[in-house]
Amino acid sequence: MTVTTLDPTTALVVVDLQNGVVGLPTVHPAAEIVARSAELADAFRAKGLPVVLVRVTSGAPGRTEGPARRLPPRADWADLVPELGQKDGDVVVTKHTWGAFHGTDLDLQLRRRGVTQVVVTGIVTTKGVESTARAAHEHGYHVTVVTDAVTDTDGDAHRNSVEKIFPALGETGTTEDVLKLLG
Repeated sequence: MTVTTLDPTTALVVVDLQNGVVGLPTVHPAAEIVARSAELADAFRAKGLPVVLVRVTSGAPGRTEGPARRLPPRADWADLVPELGQKDGDVVVTKHTWGAFHGTDLDLQLRRRGVTQVVVTGIVTTKGVESTARAAHEHGYHVTVVTDAVTDTDGDAHRNSVEKIFPALGETGTTEDVLKLLG
């Protein structure tokens, strides 16, 4: 369903826009995802709404084989990209799994601020973004995913999330749609 409204206390949740992730080969250019997320972050801040910047510092516990478990490969891998313009009032969440809720204080941080809706952007659509959106839905938040501010390393998987999963979790829309609703 196309985004129709934003709750009075909506938070922007930006997933994994960090040095080690934005360098991945993605379906849509990472620079565009970063720019749109930064534009949304500025607009949310201007309205006094929470901005949550999520970063991942390691692979999930459990099985250890495979390249996804060998994180981080460089010292600044988990550093948020400077284009996001991180401010003192932003909430920074460090996660160790795909989703931003499990094993973090994200739910507590949102509830303390009275948040009832989350708008989600980031990279990788089928991992960090989708896991975070699913958990937000399970925690009772209204969920909106900004479809032109997410991307993945796999085009078919990205399309499945955008066309099938996200509409089942809540609403979807473009950066422009969300900015219009912010007024």
